[in-house]
Amino acid sequence: MKSRGNIVFLGMMGSGKTTIGKLFSKKLKKKFFDIDLQIEKTIGMQISEIFKKRGEKIFREFEEKITLDLLKKKNIVLALGGGGFMNNKLRKEIILNHTSFWLNWSHEILINRIIDSSKRPIAFTSTKEELIDLIKKRSYIYSKALYKIDCNGLTKKQIVDKVFNLYETN
Repeated sequence: MKSRGNIVFLGMMGSGKTTIGKLFSKKLKKKFFDIDLQIEKTIGMQISEIFKKRGEKIFREFEEKITLDLLKKKNIVLALGGGGFMNNKLRKEIILNHTSFWLNWSHEILINRIIDSSKRPIAFTSTKEELIDLIKKRSYIYSKALYKIDCNGLTKKQIVDKVFNLYETN
């Protein structure tokens, strides 16, 4: 399994994709990319600004192009944006050619992490109930990832170790 494309972390906003991705990439001595940061660099605006000024449709177009370009690289670790795996083209590419890890958390933990975040455009325009619905909808799609990592009660190190063990043994 180790030769199966790049390593992609996915999950809801606030699930720790960037944090775990960075730690994991260091452990494997691979280059790390965060899709949201790459989009911000390319467009020259923060994600919340892009949503506000250009709209979600434009953001999703950039997200698709930048993600597909990065996935062409070899031996990288990638943190996908929370909605990136909802894109059929991205999901198909990741499922067929890369190793994906879904960082899964309870609704309560995710809600507490994202509810007041001004960095997350969908979060600050949604009620708690709408966020729970979004988590449920996205979880169904995230479940198509190669591996599901249940993160509740685990430290960052334990999550990285769990990912590493799955990656190394398969």
